[in-house]
Amino acid sequence: YGFINTCLKSLVIEKYGEETWEKLRLQAGVQDSFLTFEVYKDEITMQLVDKACKILGVPADMVLREFGEYFFEFCKRSGYDHMLRTLGGNLYEFIENLDALHSYLSLSYQAILFVFVFPQEMNAPSFRVEKNEDGSMHLHYYSDRRGLCHIVPGIIGAAALDFFNIEISMEIVNQTEEEERTGKKEHIVFLVTQNPVFSYKERNKFSSSPQYLAGSENQIENRLKEEDLEKAKNTIRDRGNSVCPVKKSHWKTIRGIITLGKGKLLRGFDPVYPKSLWIDTKTFCNGLPFHMVFDKELRVKQAGVSIQKIVPGLQTMGICLDHYFSIVHPEVPFTISSIQKFINSQFVFQTRREMMPESWKQRPMLELRGQMIWMESLQCMLYLCSPLLRTLHELEERQMHIADIAPHDVTRDLILLNQQRLAEMELSNQLERKKEELRILSKHLEEEKKKTEALLYAMLPQHVANQLKEGKRVEAGEFKECTILFSDVVTFTNICAQCEPIQIVLMLNSMYLRFDRLTTVHDVYKVETIGDAYMVVGGVPVPVPTHAERVANFALGMIIAAKGVQNPVSGNPIQIRVGIHTGPVLAGVVGEKMPRYCLFGDTVNIASRMESHGVPSKIHLSSSAYQCLKYKNFEMSERGEIEVKGKGKMHTYFLIRNKTATENEIMGRP
Repeated sequence: YGFINTCLKSLVIEKYGEETWEKLRLQAGVQDSFLTFEVYKDEITMQLVDKACKILGVPADMVLREFGEYFFEFCKRSGYDHMLRTLGGNLYEFIENLDALHSYLSLSYQAILFVFVFPQEMNAPSFRVEKNEDGSMHLHYYSDRRGLCHIVPGIIGAAALDFFNIEISMEIVNQTEEEERTGKKEHIVFLVTQNPVFSYKERNKFSSSPQYLAGSENQIENRLKEEDLEKAKNTIRDRGNSVCPVKKSHWKTIRGIITLGKGKLLRGFDPVYPKSLWIDTKTFCNGLPFHMVFDKELRVKQAGVSIQKIVPGLQTMGICLDHYFSIVHPEVPFTISSIQKFINSQFVFQTRREMMPESWKQRPMLELRGQMIWMESLQCMLYLCSPLLRTLHELEERQMHIADIAPHDVTRDLILLNQQRLAEMELSNQLERKKEELRILSKHLEEEKKKTEALLYAMLPQHVANQLKEGKRVEAGEFKECTILFSDVVTFTNICAQCEPIQIVLMLNSMYLRFDRLTTVHDVYKVETIGDAYMVVGGVPVPVPTHAERVANFALGMIIAAKGVQNPVSGNPIQIRVGIHTGPVLAGVVGEKMPRYCLFGDTVNIASRMESHGVPSKIHLSSSAYQCLKYKNFEMSERGEIEVKGKGKMHTYFLIRNKTATENEIMGRP
């Protein structure tokens, strides 16, 4: 179930971080989220466990044990805390009733089980526990799934510490494969030893005593009881001396003590049985309508009235039970010895179709669930059971009624309550699916938002675009010093006259893609392109002291990049002119429909004049740009005075190269 995979995801994220989970998920090739009640393939979980071992560099047994401990806490956080706490008053009873818990959960979830399993044909693991004389236990674990036994110590250890305040150690003492009806079933035997977790005061009190060192919980409990008993006897003796002493025998004194200081009763409970059974056979069979008694040879000796009505063959006493029923759970052969081995488990029987009356053969087979009780004096087994029905629909499919179930049988209530619970689960599933759909839509929306922002930031400076998105007015800004570059293609008009339009578009696109990449390399801002003209600026919109160096390096890269663009007329590399000028500008957003970030001022005009009065494949500098680059490791040559349209005579220069940067560095190559 998705519940298992969600728990594994939660463990990885909580202990190792989101990045580790993402890496693990991608390597395992699984989705990011799982629906709680959705059934997933076993391979998904096994892949996650396998990749976790490799990525974390931890052995599989340690990963599974850690998962077991975390799974226990995850179940508690998921609302199963009270259910788990009420399984038993001690660890033995807790383990003994795990199969019963699985059976209950299967009513609602079909197979969400406390101990780590997957819904492979919905086969739950089975447990059998044996007490040893020294206080230890042998836990028998049966599972169709191999290699998962190391999860059991993690879960059982966490439960023992949390619920019963004891630390346990579990070691595998035997591991075999047993042939059951469904094939080979893994059978692991754990030796479970337990020690109480004392408070600091109690630990100091007993740490030096030989009884404590012997490591026996029973010895420690007896010592505590003896000390409390002695204190109570002394208290009564003192009271007797101070009031009216009455001579009492030793046993009368003991009987007079009702409770210890901690409120525990001294005297144990001994049940009282009648000399003869005060119930007649007819009343018993009517009061327990779904019960059966059979001997070692599986011959039926007695059956309840309702089960006789459904399986008429049981009215013939002495027939063999396995002719009419098969054991669904646990997966064991239908023999007395196998049943006795799992006497503490809940047994599920299913009627055999071929032995049912004609009216039943078209209906789903009836399943019975209950407990086995061995009656030593009669050498017979009593099966106390009820119909295993989850919903009213299942009841109707078998053409049964609530009246067929005994009034005292809680199966009546379970069917009605589970009907409502299943409706709630379906609603929960729908909500989970909608939540997952919203998560995916939100993820797609975020991706589209990033694409939109990337497109917007390509048209406008980021801080300007953010202000426009927020509905704010963008004020024009004055920049005291920046460096502007213009470039154009030599003889572009002649090329256009001799080529198809598509050839011009392809040529310009090839050139501009190279130039655009260089703007990122040298961190300059592309203002606009008009035809073959390309305009960039350094120091705007973010002022930087190295604006001139950035634009100069960008210009050197343009000259190199242009050599890779072919003239569609001659087939030779195209030639470009580049002009650079440094000075103050005013910058701001112009227009509301398709707004543009524009630069204004005489600096723009002069930069444009440097380009138009330039020389092919040369970088033309104004005197102000030259002054900014003069001491910055650039090689430049003087052009002299030239006549500039609208500006008169101007002293200009050519930029030759960067003395310290290689061509690869200029082009941003690795």
